Amino acid sequence: MPVVDVNGLPASEVRPYHVLITGFGPFSRYTVNPSWLAVKPLHNTILNIDSPAEQITVDDQIPMVEANGFAQDVARDIYLTTLQVPVTYEGVLAIVPGLHARPPVLPPSADPDLPDIMPPPDGFDLIFHVGVAGRGPLRMERVGHKFGYNMKDATGCLAPVVRVTREENASSNRGQSEPSEMERMERARLIEYNIQAPVDGTEPPKRGFGKGYELFPEEIFTEIDVEKLVHHLKKSGIEQIYSSLDAGHYLCDFIYYCSLAESKRASGKVDKSTTKVLFLHCPPVDQPLSTEEVTEAIKQSVIWLCGASKSMLPST
Repeated sequence: MPVVDVNGLPASEVRPYHVLITGFGPFSRYTVNPSWLAVKPLHNTILNIDSPAEQITVDDQIPMVEANGFAQDVARDIYLTTLQVPVTYEGVLAIVPGLHARPPVLPPSADPDLPDIMPPPDGFDLIFHVGVAGRGPLRMERVGHKFGYNMKDATGCLAPVVRVTREENASSNRGQSEPSEMERMERARLIEYNIQAPVDGTEPPKRGFGKGYELFPEEIFTEIDVEKLVHHLKKSGIEQIYSSLDAGHYLCDFIYYCSLAESKRASGKVDKSTTKVLFLHCPPVDQPLSTEEVTEAIKQSVIWLCGASKSMLPST
């Protein structure tokens, strides 16, 4: 399909928000990942935070703008782009840094039904990652983790081995001898993806982010106020959602940490980023939320971040 240049579309008087939403590709029993099912309908669409309606798809490269129910002093369109990311550590490390470049570098679309998009020259304002978890409510994640990736990815590969000093290893292992509840859930859900077992009673090597990520901390929190966002979504009728501090130490956690770190790297500031980053865990389809309900939660989150909470994203 031809590349669609959203930067050449009819624009309002103010710069639009540019939002990238990612979902994951096939893995395990999912020939189509539930996260991608929820994200895909938003590809190449426009929201307008001015008057009520729903977004519509760009058709034949000529988009029409419809609006949502949030009022704002100056209307700003929200251009949505979606991207499918493979469920592999190598794929995440190869793709995510480019998403935060200026201009962003996006790989070719992995979905033949969707056109490629020419990314905004000055980058995305928000990168919103979505991945599937187990049965239950939506989980809006607050933090990504640097180490602890001991489960094999969709191709049977492990995360990179990280070489650390003895002191660093002792520090990072403190209180982490047992997997967290969310990690245990991930292990149970991904039973066919073997976990690296200790050899001769020794500890398995530390895996996660090494070269190029030495200066980043072991945990990176999103700069978005997740609690306020979750509160807003509950008030808006999306009740089955809560905030989480444990993204599971698998590919969802991996892409979240990578994206948070690359956002800070791109801004040149360790304590502040230009592109805001967020991650949402969704359940498998109809367990209990439908794909349409997950898509609506994503839309409402983007609308709130770009409209009702102006301090969350760049204003110019």
